[in-house]
Amino acid sequence: MSINNFSKVVIVAKDEWRYWLRSKLAMTVLAIGLLLTLSSVVVTAITMLELSHDRHELQSNAEQSFVDQPDRHPHRMVHYGHYAFRTPSPLSTLDPGIDAYTGNSIFLEGHRQNSAMFADQRQGTALTKLGSLTPAFIVQTLAPLLLILIGYSSISRERESQTLSYLLAQGTSGITLITGKGLALLSVVGLVIAPLAISALFTVSAGESLLAVASFVVGYALYLTVWVLLILLASSVFSKNSGSFTALAFVWILLCIVMPRVASTSASTAVPSAGKIETDFAVKAELRKLGDGHNTNDPAFKQFKQSLLKKYNVNSIDELPVNFRGLVASESEAKQANVLNQFAELRMQSELKQTQVSRYFGWVSPMVAIRSLSMIVVGTSIETHHRFLRETEQLRFDFVQGLNKIHIEELDYKDDMNRNANAAATKKARVSAQNWQILQDFNFNVDSADVRAQRSVPAFLQLLLWIVVLVGGIKFLGKRLL
Repeated sequence: MSINNFSKVVIVAKDEWRYWLRSKLAMTVLAIGLLLTLSSVVVTAITMLELSHDRHELQSNAEQSFVDQPDRHPHRMVHYGHYAFRTPSPLSTLDPGIDAYTGNSIFLEGHRQNSAMFADQRQGTALTKLGSLTPAFIVQTLAPLLLILIGYSSISRERESQTLSYLLAQGTSGITLITGKGLALLSVVGLVIAPLAISALFTVSAGESLLAVASFVVGYALYLTVWVLLILLASSVFSKNSGSFTALAFVWILLCIVMPRVASTSASTAVPSAGKIETDFAVKAELRKLGDGHNTNDPAFKQFKQSLLKKYNVNSIDELPVNFRGLVASESEAKQANVLNQFAELRMQSELKQTQVSRYFGWVSPMVAIRSLSMIVVGTSIETHHRFLRETEQLRFDFVQGLNKIHIEELDYKDDMNRNANAAATKKARVSAQNWQILQDFNFNVDSADVRAQRSVPAFLQLLLWIVVLVGGIKFLGKRLL
């Protein structure tokens, strides 16, 4: 673009701003957009910081509560259990993603894999289930609507007031006029995402990667650029403001309201998954085949018993140098964990396939693309949730097997078998509270910025394709603008 054309573009953009400054509607919309973005950034940041502090404190309290337990039978501590909490990532102050639906803590105990608990949306009222006013929601859903209200008449207004032909006759090409209008709208985009960008930069001081912050801001800038181009295209096509506004309102409803729901519905239809009740029955049926780890006489452990007698070269379990009940508990826990992990992996693979199907809709809806990109870059996507589940399961297994090891090595088998004879026998079948120092420090961190950036590449490509196609359409129309 020559310097002369660039100066014309700037003049058109300035003229558009003068029109907006005279328009009460444009100023009101712009003020609402800025106010909503600012307020949601501040409120969500405070909420997430409080959550982060609370979860750190709850994690410490849970660990302290466990180690403060008195002398007990080791298996009672297996059922006493432990909690693992997921602290939010720094950037999740701007997009909580699926965290609000999946839960953020898990109760760890023997023989079971519990689901994550305390999801905000599960605990909320019916109104909160409609969605929170997060910065991501504001920019993804409301910002395009505000841009439409400001810019729907950018070109059609000139045509309707019959000033378009004068502008073109004075040497201003259609491309220059549209570019100038687009520059003015892009400056509005800059104002809307400025609070988001500044807030994202602050997360660097909390340990967030600069690459993740840059990906986050660039992703939203590309998304709103798509909407600017859509607005310019519609305003160039229609000769009347009413036609341009109606078309853009329909496109907004289609892309921001309908398509995300079509994507999730299509995903669940394309990749059907078993319901919770059906899965629970299947899991219990498989676990039943493994025998009862609390019963050393269960036939399921007959072969295990024979292998132990052979290994230690003894004739009865009373002669074993270790506690047979603890060994059975450990063997049972290992087999149960294997079955539970198989079902958990199947469920996670199903959820991941559904998510991938849903993300394909980013090619036809920029809203789906930015939503996927945002959650991936921020670290609140389904992949991060699955890693949290896997890490907590490993934590659960290690902690339960650690207690079973104490059961095997620290508690005499005869004392263990006589534990219910009387109060003295019960007291004798306990181990020292010093053994409870087995918990590992649990501190969950999101994936590295490189991994998140790599996962977000398809979403970036989807947004870039939208921009390329729309720029091509605008260039075509710009040469024929009249």
